[in-house]
Amino acid sequence: MTMAACDMHYIGGEWIAPVEAGRVVAVISPASETQIGTVIAGGSAEVDKAVAAARRALPAFSSTTPAERAELLGRILALMEDRAEDFAQIITAEMGCPIGFSRSAQVPFGLAHIRAAIEVLGRFEFSRRQGTTMIAREAIGVCALITPWNWPLYQMTAKVAPALSTGCTMVLKPSENSPFSAQLFAQVLDEADLPAGVFNMVTGTGPEVGALLSSHVDVDMVSITGSTRAGVQVAQAAAPTVKRVTQELSGKSPNILLDDADFARVVPLGVASAMRNAGQSCSAPTRMLVPKRRLPEAEALAAAAADTIIVGDPRNDETVMGPLANRSQFEMVQAMIESGIAQGARLLCGGPGRPEGLERGFYTKPTIFSDVSSDMRIAREEIFGPVLCLIPYEDEQDAIRIANDTCYGLGSHVQSADLDRARRVAMQVRAGQVHINYPAWDAHAAFGGYKQSGNGREYGSFGFEEYLETKSVLGYFPS
Repeated sequence: MTMAACDMHYIGGEWIAPVEAGRVVAVISPASETQIGTVIAGGSAEVDKAVAAARRALPAFSSTTPAERAELLGRILALMEDRAEDFAQIITAEMGCPIGFSRSAQVPFGLAHIRAAIEVLGRFEFSRRQGTTMIAREAIGVCALITPWNWPLYQMTAKVAPALSTGCTMVLKPSENSPFSAQLFAQVLDEADLPAGVFNMVTGTGPEVGALLSSHVDVDMVSITGSTRAGVQVAQAAAPTVKRVTQELSGKSPNILLDDADFARVVPLGVASAMRNAGQSCSAPTRMLVPKRRLPEAEALAAAAADTIIVGDPRNDETVMGPLANRSQFEMVQAMIESGIAQGARLLCGGPGRPEGLERGFYTKPTIFSDVSSDMRIAREEIFGPVLCLIPYEDEQDAIRIANDTCYGLGSHVQSADLDRARRVAMQVRAGQVHINYPAWDAHAAFGGYKQSGNGREYGSFGFEEYLETKSVLGYFPS
């Protein structure tokens, strides 16, 4: 196996050739728009085999101790650390992430989920006494894990680590747009000597493999990270078998700049946060809410910050923003930029088309609109690209109202020189995660959304909860 051909599924501890040869999906370099390989498209035969392998492995693996599972995760972590540069290079090639960002964020954050799981295993209570009753937390069973292309390794470890930690067995369906990082991840798990069938991977498309896993009668849980549209489809497919579905979906996160904030600091950081990973993050703070009287100041600072973003070949160390990950995303972002112009938003920088000098590749200009109102498409719909909206507000309550005027509720930010004030505002924002004054990332902080941003939580002990059933055994202890 090479990056040129992801040509086998990983099932029952072995690399398995597809049942039906010739069913492949082309993998396109976002930097050059040329084909760099293929990935096999699985179907019902492979899904059935993988689920059956996971089901066979479940009784023994769910009976292992937390210490045994922590040792297993430790082996995985060591192998991943050894292959960190390989992961970085692959992620850059397959989805266009600048190599510096792959090395500093994409890979380290993925490793952090493994470390966090090991830490939680050391203290998590899988059983406790409640009077004469014993409360047991047991593995939910066979899990289908559906992961996206924008943070490929990070999202795989965010699901696989807690599933392994809690004694579940699983079938991973990675994005067909980023299959090579998944292939390397499966190789690492194979080298870590997991019991056969504990981890399985079937590649292919969401409408086929994802749907088959979601509706499969022997799958006990589905965890998906993706668009709200995809999350709805998974939930509908899963409904007849009444399995658990956890969803981390779309977002349209606000960044509230209160009037006492240090704009020289918070505006450039807000631009960087919105544009990070070319804006391809579901929690990216793409709505910057600014006091009306300070809007001109924010506009000047935001445009200057965007001007420093170096767009170019993701293999170059100096590149800050590479291309968007695929053609469909590029076309969507271009259409949304055109929509902003058509609906009367004021373009501060960027705009339609590729940056000057980049005629090939899915490159997009860092784009900032001002005088955006909440009824515009660019303020309401997830763009998933480097497009930031500056939205003026009248007062603090107006800012909170605008922040919550969305069908989403994944992430949010609040900036203020007064920490108590920031805390008060943060508690009124309807979102699963709020960042005050750009804090450090926390691998143990619960991540997930309100409203149409999903159901359930990931990361740390909160991620464990999604993979566990609760059993009450009355009379277990003597009265």
